[in-house]
Amino acid sequence: ALGIHVCQNLLTCTWEVKANNYVFQKKFKKGFLCWRKKKYKSNAIHTAKYNIFSFLPLNLYEQFHRMSNLYFLLIVILQAIPEISTLPWFTLFAPLVCLVIIRASRDLVDDIGRHRSDRAINNRPCQILRGKSFTWRKWKNLCVGDVVCLRKDSIVPADLLLLASTEPSSLCYVETADIDGETNLKFRQALTVTHHELTSIRRIAAFHGTVICEEPNSRMHNFVGSLEWNNKIYPLDIGNLLLRGCKVRNVDACYGLVIYAGVDTKIMMNCGKIHLKRTKIDLLMNKLVVVIFLSLVLISLALTLGFRVMIKDFKLKHYYVSAKYPRTVTMESFFIFWGFLILLSTMVPMAMFILAEFIYLGNSLFISWDTEMYYEPQDTQAKARSTSLNDQLGQVQYIFSDKTGTLTQNVMNFNKCCINGNVYDNKDGTPYQENPYRWNKFADGKLLFYNKQLLHIVRHRQDKVVQEFWRVLAICHTVMVQEKDNLPSYQAASPDEEALVTAARNFGYVFRSRTQDTITVVELGEERVYQVLAMMDFNSTRKRMSVLVRNPEGSICLYTKGADTVVLERLRKRGETEITTEEILAAFAEQTLRTLCLAYKEVAEDAYEEWESQHHEACLLLQNRAKALHQVYNNMEQNLELLGVTAIEDKLQDGVPDTIKCLKKANIKVWVLTGDKQETAINIGFACQLLTENMLILEEKEINRILEIYWENSNLQNSSDNLKFLSQVNMAMVINGEFLDQLLLSLHNEPRALVRNAVADEAWHEPGPVRRDFLQARRISQFFRNFGAPVASMQSKTSNTHESPEVWREHAFADLASRCQAVICCRVTPKQKALIVALVKKYHKVVTLAIGDGANDVNMIKTADIGVGLTGQEGMQAVQNSDYVLAQFRFLQRLLLVHGRWSYMRVCKFLRFFFYKTVACMMGQIWFSFYSGFTAQPLYEGWFLALFNLLYSTLPVLYIGLFEQDVNAEQSLEMPSLYVAGQKDELFNYCVFLQAIAHGMVTSLVNFFMTVWASQDTAGPASLSDYQSFAVVVALSGLLSVTIEVILVIKYWTVLCVATILLSCGFYAVMTCVTQSFWLYRISPPTFPFLYADYNVLTQSSHLLLILLNVSLNTLPMLAIRVIHKGHSAPSWYPEVFTVESMPYICRESPGRRSSYAFSHHEGYANLITQGTILRKSTEASGETLYESPTVSDEELPSSPKEAFQYSRKTSFLRKINQHQGKVSSEDLQPSTMNSSFTEERQSTFITGTHPWEEAQSYQKGSDLGNLSVSSTTPQQLDKKNQIA
Repeated sequence: ALGIHVCQNLLTCTWEVKANNYVFQKKFKKGFLCWRKKKYKSNAIHTAKYNIFSFLPLNLYEQFHRMSNLYFLLIVILQAIPEISTLPWFTLFAPLVCLVIIRASRDLVDDIGRHRSDRAINNRPCQILRGKSFTWRKWKNLCVGDVVCLRKDSIVPADLLLLASTEPSSLCYVETADIDGETNLKFRQALTVTHHELTSIRRIAAFHGTVICEEPNSRMHNFVGSLEWNNKIYPLDIGNLLLRGCKVRNVDACYGLVIYAGVDTKIMMNCGKIHLKRTKIDLLMNKLVVVIFLSLVLISLALTLGFRVMIKDFKLKHYYVSAKYPRTVTMESFFIFWGFLILLSTMVPMAMFILAEFIYLGNSLFISWDTEMYYEPQDTQAKARSTSLNDQLGQVQYIFSDKTGTLTQNVMNFNKCCINGNVYDNKDGTPYQENPYRWNKFADGKLLFYNKQLLHIVRHRQDKVVQEFWRVLAICHTVMVQEKDNLPSYQAASPDEEALVTAARNFGYVFRSRTQDTITVVELGEERVYQVLAMMDFNSTRKRMSVLVRNPEGSICLYTKGADTVVLERLRKRGETEITTEEILAAFAEQTLRTLCLAYKEVAEDAYEEWESQHHEACLLLQNRAKALHQVYNNMEQNLELLGVTAIEDKLQDGVPDTIKCLKKANIKVWVLTGDKQETAINIGFACQLLTENMLILEEKEINRILEIYWENSNLQNSSDNLKFLSQVNMAMVINGEFLDQLLLSLHNEPRALVRNAVADEAWHEPGPVRRDFLQARRISQFFRNFGAPVASMQSKTSNTHESPEVWREHAFADLASRCQAVICCRVTPKQKALIVALVKKYHKVVTLAIGDGANDVNMIKTADIGVGLTGQEGMQAVQNSDYVLAQFRFLQRLLLVHGRWSYMRVCKFLRFFFYKTVACMMGQIWFSFYSGFTAQPLYEGWFLALFNLLYSTLPVLYIGLFEQDVNAEQSLEMPSLYVAGQKDELFNYCVFLQAIAHGMVTSLVNFFMTVWASQDTAGPASLSDYQSFAVVVALSGLLSVTIEVILVIKYWTVLCVATILLSCGFYAVMTCVTQSFWLYRISPPTFPFLYADYNVLTQSSHLLLILLNVSLNTLPMLAIRVIHKGHSAPSWYPEVFTVESMPYICRESPGRRSSYAFSHHEGYANLITQGTILRKSTEASGETLYESPTVSDEELPSSPKEAFQYSRKTSFLRKINQHQGKVSSEDLQPSTMNSSFTEERQSTFITGTHPWEEAQSYQKGSDLGNLSVSSTTPQQLDKKNQIA
């Protein structure tokens, strides 16, 4: 009833799923007109952009979104009209087709990779209930309402409602590395009613319950729904749901009902869509093409107007011409306009765009060939999967990074410890040559920690404090243990807790087993059973865990471990040892180790009895139970004796701190977006030097306070001025996913009510931090006043900003976050990661880069301008959706500061020089029109026009785009401040473009009018009065001026550079001799009209002197201007440096102590342990079981024959058990009872209220369960007990 009530309030529970109802699965939802759409999607996913039918039209549509392609298409169409064509149509059509094919081929190769990935995922095998047995099917054949059987280590194929499992109480342990990056186990649990009723395959096949829940959405940590079955309603939450992408662990078999399939699953809703990524230079070129086209239209109109004025006078003087051209003046002007437009179309050269594709391809290959980014342990090299984003690598301002597997290796090492004020560490820091733990048959060989002195103390039992230290680690935890090859195998709620128990195991304190009320530990070969009197589990408020036990001697002890901030204040005394330990703790924190304080105390029998009665009363409360229990726990956890400190290293990847430090010097801000808990993320932030001790760390309450003060004191128009002073303060920001849900309302599409109510049910918090939050708010308020935040007059903000409060809040938050040196976002979903990237892109218009290694990073990688995937331990999803692939985070430094900056500088130089050389030679056409009666007659030889951008000036420009360097790779890494030029768009922008155009115009003016001036009043063979000689002198002057300019521009001189210049000049000499030869002139005089024109010019000394004069006038003044400008201008790539004053009154409390304690995000397994839910019970076995082999037909084999064979041959056998009261008969354990699809139900299920596998499986030691008795209990009584618990 509660679930239905919540759904009605949210108005989102409209998704109806009926189990085993194949007719209902095909239900349709009406669409527009006769088109109808399926309501329930299939489980097949399609992440590719194209299919065989949509590739051609969709790709052409995307390509002709580029204004340059539209421009060239227009010119090709105009050239096809004979009346206005001045050049053959195929001269531009062929290069355009070539350009389109190159880009289409690149897109096709990328999309084929996506299709292969989709096919591999969709064809994975799974077991689906068909009729009354499970058969093999492929993932893509799953439908909503199907029942699925999953085995150990299986990947969940869809979002499933857990119905039952072979674990006690139908628990299911899952690993969510592909969802949130965490490798620790989480548990999910089936409803009690399905756990008790669905005890066989036949019962599951007869299950026809109906699930009413919310529509598919992207909220990974929330689910609201209800199960209607047998006229009863049972509420559902996220704890009952197995999400697609999870991996089932430590469960023999589990069964689930498909709720969401395919693209409706939560992980796919978080993946986002593929976006067409365009670089800033590409977008700028689009605008420049429009500007150039409009300029050419205006110039053509002006020249056409000149033609119209002159044609009338021309026809009057030369009346015989009118007879040849009978068209009217208006019609002639119309054709002349289009002729000029075609003639001047070379101002946007097609060759520039074709060469740019080769330059992008070449720079991508250089990234893939860079041996400095090769990672030998994985045999992985860097790879550029996209060839169109290289220049944008040199303009990145924000990096959004995952934590687990990206910054860290996701490996927890027991690094060192402090016991009774003495530090014990792994002195040599290298793996030992000979195993020092051979004396311990239970030792784990993977533990690298070894200290000879400590091991000697432990083995000889010389120090009681040392013994209690390891005893705490072996007893105070919620780790579960299984036997594998006669050795314990641990499964913990967090990887660091597993590391602590493993360390105790190697030092002789081996956790062997547990029951509901006992823990068995082997201490230096002696087995000791401790009676558990109470388990006080961890939560985010307590930040500690305690276990109250009675040891075999009969005395009662309390063992506690937790964060230093909560343990140290509960000590009985503060002596020399405690002071020394605190100093050591601070030293561990400075080394960014994850620390835990261990303590204990002996409890008197009468004190325990008094406390136990208080604890019992608190457990029976119906209201404020959490608060009462917290107070009871707190009363017991006083007057503790400090034992020591553990230090665990969350090992960073190699070179991460140096990389982040270098990126920060390059003015690149690094944001960490992780699904991990806040304490762990902050600790990693300090470890990788993203956070420092002198930073003011803003959290949710401080941010809200700042935004409130900001709202009261200013309006949006003054936002930049009001927050500008914050740039001078060394700040960092730490926020969580719940805060982002309330903040980013305008960016996501979830129902607003769903977002606001998702965190409405908050747990009780300890009153201690409230005072600190209040003091922190006062500090922030004082902080604003001291910095003099301007106070504006009070007026209506919404009327001034014309924006909703949500949008205003987003804008203000983005402005505040941009002024922080670091931002860490914890407990965020994949979609929230993408929303954060979108927030920065929306309000700051900067280039963003996202880097990650798991499926939970895919949406962020797709949303960012550049996506980088790491080949990590979490699959290849991130790599398959990325633009660049790296093996290690540290390679990002070289990718950006070397390859990115080089690519940006090369492309900018290439574009600038190409525009210059094009204008320098082609503007002569416009000047010549003033002397040709505005008739659109070409100035140059047709072959010169055709080959100028193809052979005569291409190779040096191509060399600039591929090989140019201003500094080498080592200097680029040593001087990261050089990178700032790309962030500020200094090398190519509107100003640089206009400078290139102006420079080209000056060059063309000098070449043309100096030649005109020299040819005046001259005649004879040596004069320039003829058209061809004039054209050759202007062409040669322009070509040599461009060549000299490229010589001055190039900074990286090699033999290849010299060769390109010589080849360009050689191509001109050879092609001119060929096109102006007599034998070609005889073949086609109209095609080769310039007979020996260059030879006649070059044999005259006066012409050579004129060419030299033109080149000198173009080169020397520009060279002098550059030298003067370089001498008087300061380098522009150094960022502003602010002086940060020390402000002790805004520092956080205990800045030198950072305890990232070894617990999971939420409470551990303590409740499951104390209730016995998680433990296997030893009772009479039943002949009925769910764990049976499915029926496999020849047609239903999975795509993987090996996997299918393993599953088909797998047979389960119940364990043989010994009980103190009797033995199970062999007839009850026959395998035939398991292999049948129809099993005979027994009354024992209803008598004991447990599953047959619970009755049949137990711990091997009789001492663990010998005193347990099972009473006759009905399911209704069990439900009542669970509610009380």
